[in-house]
Amino acid sequence: MKPGEFDEILKANAAAVGESLDDVLSSHQLVAGTPHHLLNAMRHGVLNGGKRLRPFLVCETAKLFDANPKVASQVALAIECIHSYSLIHDDLPAMDDDDLRRGKPTVHKAFDEATAILAGDALLTLAFGIVASIEALPAEVRVKLVTLMAKKAGAPGMVGGQVLDMQSNGRPRSEIEITRMQAMKTGALISCACEAGALLAGASDDDRSRLRRYGENVGIAFQLADDLLDEIGDAAVVGKATGKDREKGKQTLAQIYGKRALEDRLVALVTGAEEMLEPFGERAARLVEAARFVSYRKH
Repeated sequence: MKPGEFDEILKANAAAVGESLDDVLSSHQLVAGTPHHLLNAMRHGVLNGGKRLRPFLVCETAKLFDANPKVASQVALAIECIHSYSLIHDDLPAMDDDDLRRGKPTVHKAFDEATAILAGDALLTLAFGIVASIEALPAEVRVKLVTLMAKKAGAPGMVGGQVLDMQSNGRPRSEIEITRMQAMKTGALISCACEAGALLAGASDDDRSRLRRYGENVGIAFQLADDLLDEIGDAAVVGKATGKDREKGKQTLAQIYGKRALEDRLVALVTGAEEMLEPFGERAARLVEAARFVSYRKH
């Protein structure tokens, strides 16, 4: 793939996902019964840009097995709604206490804390409604997808990881503790996106396992790159405040490893992700590029 080509692919995908999310949040069924204030907060939280990596991973993994692209897109939107809800809640004063997200005011700053909480709740429940209503998928597949999403987004996954992150503030953490927290907080939903693409396509258990492990590697790499950006990144480029982890006394692997060792760890994670994709050959080229992009990104 030529230099910069993957960036353009990801940007085009992000634009398409943004348009589809706008359509969902403009649908008569949702607009007719939703208070405008709440709907505006939901839109602010989900339509404020971003790489849309998780939807991209759903669609690309589904494409490996020749799945229906419209069905894959619906599942992708659902997982992006879950991701957006998590960001709204993570930014709250009771959690990460961030004023900016992607260079714009966070939802609780643009509206208020109560509205931000409820907007996140609404996006989370909307996600499950989207999957449950995909009539082109057999009911048993929808149930499996909902179960997977609930596990990866809930207490054993993303929510549990956020709790571990909050509990660790101000005390030293081991490498094992940090890795577990990151695998749950960030890695769980990314691996969910990859496994969901295989699941909706009817892939074998072995292929689902490969895509899940690919996603786990990408998820940990994403968080490590994020920690590195917090340490050395430019806030104007990153789109949010940097140096906050160190200010709060929150220990990260970027601090434990140091820049050089962390970069070596990222290389190892990319290699591990690529190994999971070897059986798919050139069909997985975009997923290989996704792993590299996540690991070596600057924002």
